[in-house]
Amino acid sequence: MENEAIIRLSIFLGLFVILTSVEWYAPRRERVQSRSGRWLTNWGMTIANTLALRALAIALPFLAVGAAIDAETQGYGLFNMLELPLALNVVLTILIFDFAIWLQHLITHKVPLLWRLHQVHHSDRDLDVTSAIRFHPLEIAFSMLIKIGLVYALGPAALAVIAFEILLNATAMFNHANIAIPKRVDRWLRIFIVTPDMHRVHHSDQRSEHDSNYGFALSIWDRAFGTYIPQPDKGHDEMTVGLRWQDSRTARLDWALLLPFRNR
Repeated sequence: MENEAIIRLSIFLGLFVILTSVEWYAPRRERVQSRSGRWLTNWGMTIANTLALRALAIALPFLAVGAAIDAETQGYGLFNMLELPLALNVVLTILIFDFAIWLQHLITHKVPLLWRLHQVHHSDRDLDVTSAIRFHPLEIAFSMLIKIGLVYALGPAALAVIAFEILLNATAMFNHANIAIPKRVDRWLRIFIVTPDMHRVHHSDQRSEHDSNYGFALSIWDRAFGTYIPQPDKGHDEMTVGLRWQDSRTARLDWALLLPFRNR
């Protein structure tokens, strides 16, 4: 769609500046590693992810939004057969896609090959807004393939796919941000969406805790399927973020990119 990339990039950068500013003035936890080293790695990962998606676009005729336009043109997918009103199309798309992302996230923790890729995200020793873009390029490509398949099966409007992508990116940055939210506000927010304190439990080095709280946007799925843990056992100040066996090399880009291919 026209100006889609500009709109999405503008929202991303705007939220990044806002959340980074809040992190600076009201941090939730003290940092373990320097900001500069981690940011170089995490931004390097997102550049690699962009290149991976561009390479994927060469091999495939469409990515997610293009697939939605093609599905509508060809009449593919459940929603195109039902001819749903646009507003209902958008709402159902967000709910179904958010559940799909939740389920995919859970599966990446259970399947060893997928965990090899996903552990790159969990190997960040601190959590802040840049942690939301720390994913291995192969995981990003795999996720896009699943998303394209779901688009053709469901037949959502292109606008609905764009709305979901914006929501997913915004909530991922928010719930990874190192920001202090008053407990009362956090308690109300997490009824609907995943908050930083809720998601931080998922980044604990304790297996029982990082196998919980898989949601990115809506918090309902973890509550519904019994994977919700409200607080870390050691508390947010004393818990360890990351993987139990790792060391300070997680701040290096080459270490992160090669992590899935190492034997331990």
